[in-house]
Amino acid sequence: AKPPAGDGRIDLNRADAGALMTLPGIGEAKAERILEFREEKGGFQSIEELKQVEGIGEATFARLKERIKVEVGG
Repeated sequence: AKPPAGDGRIDLNRADAGALMTLPGIGEAKAERILEFREEKGGFQSIEELKQVEGIGEATFARLKERIKVEVGG
């Protein structure tokens, strides 16, 4: 079963730059890098892959991880 759409988390594979920029610590430059990473990799497989994006380290990821998700497939 899918979680309800209204869980408030941002899907890294579907969000646009504007949605990404609502996340703490994500400004325009990081949002663009997330989108570029997604294009290059053909999508995120897990939220942990966000740490591979330049400028996003453990501390930023720790703040974000409750607020993001990755829907794989479908």
